[in-house]
Amino acid sequence: DIMRAGLTFKTDRGLQMDRFRGRIMFPIHNHFGKTVGFTGRLLPELDDGKTGKYINSPETPIFNKSRLLYGFFRSKNEIREKKSGFLVEGQMDFLMCYQAGIKNIVASSGTALTREHLRTLRRLTDQIVISFDNDEAGKAAGERAIDLAEANDFNVRVIVLAGVKDPADAIQKDPAAFAALYENALPAPEFYMT
Repeated sequence: DIMRAGLTFKTDRGLQMDRFRGRIMFPIHNHFGKTVGFTGRLLPELDDGKTGKYINSPETPIFNKSRLLYGFFRSKNEIREKKSGFLVEGQMDFLMCYQAGIKNIVASSGTALTREHLRTLRRLTDQIVISFDNDEAGKAAGERAIDLAEANDFNVRVIVLAGVKDPADAIQKDPAAFAALYENALPAPEFYMT
């Protein structure tokens, strides 16, 4: 059962190994709040640069990354009430924003935004604010997310980060400044012109 759930894997020699050893665990819940998978972030003291910082549970009969938005079960009522969703890349971005009071937030868990993700959000709103990591990969993923959301009839606004890596870092540095960035997010066409 634990192998089928993706918590362990077999090595070439047939030994069973803990997939998430040396990592901080984030449970991933389905849209009803049931735990269906995990993300593990490598502890900083074990980061030798040879493995990825984050690993997710593998796809299972109950866990499909392209369908689940991290934190949706916690934030769906806020999204409905505010008539707007806030999309970020990772779990730490979600957690820091949520703790800072931005509760209409979801994360794509480091995966590309999909039509299934957007269908989930569309049931509650047609307004979306996007803030991905401030690196080349994050900018490319953000632009793809903007294009996909606009193609699915969302009104898209974008937070432009400067001097920080991601929303979590921005909040850690200055929560009030990030709240102002969120409130003044640029409409997507204006973002592309800057």
